Amino acid sequence: MSTPARRPGLPRPQGSNLQIVFGAILAISLLLAINFSGRIAAGQRISTDRDNMLRSISTLQAQATALQSQLYDVSSDAFIEQWARGEGKMVKGDEVLVVPVPGPMTPQPSPTPFVAAPQVASSQQSQNWQLWWQLFFDSPPPAQGSGQ
Repeated sequence: MSTPARRPGLPRPQGSNLQIVFGAILAISLLLAINFSGRIAAGQRISTDRDNMLRSISTLQAQATALQSQLYDVSSDAFIEQWARGEGKMVKGDEVLVVPVPGPMTPQPSPTPFVAAPQVASSQQSQNWQLWWQLFFDSPPPAQGSGQ
């Protein structure tokens, strides 16, 4: 058998090897770019965590310094003596402790003011129905001919 004859009008595919190499380089560079961007993002997260840790360390160092100064103040002889005399209710050998005790408190009654009740004349006293009429209607009751 013989090889198939080429037609003289068709070009020969010479770029196929070059296209494969170019595709491989493109794929490798794409993988490297994705890996590089992931490393950049991880580096930013690590940098943020580092900054937070540094802030936390400085805060804790300030608290430790404050606690050390407070410990120094509390362990001084002047503070111990002040606490013993005040809250501890302690005295030195030649002193006497005096604790005031409040006496019994008896409540004093307050005088009640005298208020005189208004005097109503017996002639002006109304019957019950007339009082109720005034409460409901805010007007005097109708006049009756026979009275009370």
